[in-house]
Amino acid sequence: MAQINKHLKYKMLVLDLDDTLLRDDYTISDRNKALLIKAQQCGVKVVLASGRPTQAMLQFAHILQLARFDSYIISFNGAVITAMKNHEVLFEKCLTREEIHRLHDFSLTNNLDIITYTEHGVVSESDSPYIDVELNLTGLPHHKVACFKSEITTTAVKCILLEDPEYLKLMEVKLKNEQTDLSIARSKPFFLEVMPHGIDKAASIDILAKRLGILKHEIIAVGNAGNDLTMVQYAGLGIWVDNVMPEIRHLADEVVSSNMNDGVAEVVEKYILQQIQ
Repeated sequence: MAQINKHLKYKMLVLDLDDTLLRDDYTISDRNKALLIKAQQCGVKVVLASGRPTQAMLQFAHILQLARFDSYIISFNGAVITAMKNHEVLFEKCLTREEIHRLHDFSLTNNLDIITYTEHGVVSESDSPYIDVELNLTGLPHHKVACFKSEITTTAVKCILLEDPEYLKLMEVKLKNEQTDLSIARSKPFFLEVMPHGIDKAASIDILAKRLGILKHEIIAVGNAGNDLTMVQYAGLGIWVDNVMPEIRHLADEVVSSNMNDGVAEVVEKYILQQIQ
């Protein structure tokens, strides 16, 4: 394990990917890349925490040299923790088949699209512009099936319900009222993500931090959306980038520049590099 600098005030930096670290074209700026590598050289653990599938995060882990510095990724909104040094899965928790089928019934009753993930790619019964966004984000193939329930006969790490943002806000409230045994959060205005009970980014950060001997007050978390809220409120320092969803803007310790203006680099400079200097 790469050595954590015991003298650092902040020993872990947790970053959401889409609309936080990544620019709108799904790239990491040169400035963000350089400063995140420098932070790791100083002994900070950089953890990428995303709703994306594991496979769709690996290219960014490679760019940031997470394997070299024994850093980590948290994928599927907290359902999986992976050590980049050896690609060992340290934690995984899945939705049951019954829970997935129940979500499918909810989607049909409420005119929502639903997707999940298998070894074949992104599984759905339908096409929609919102599903296309997920396909573009992840680079995974679209495995369109005639019968969702017949295809999903075992567990899966998460499901996403998709529809127009204003309608999905209403469905989020309804789903949370009806399915109290699941973890539910919006990652984009048109993505309602559903994970097993007790699973979110904060829960998995807590598991990883305890494994590494890092305390809550030694963690910075940076995000922009509803599915980042638990980790931003869990961390010793919780930060939004400026393009945060308006309704949660007040629920962090600080707001920095947007994902298009290197907000993550701003965090590294202010809270990691300056303390070392």
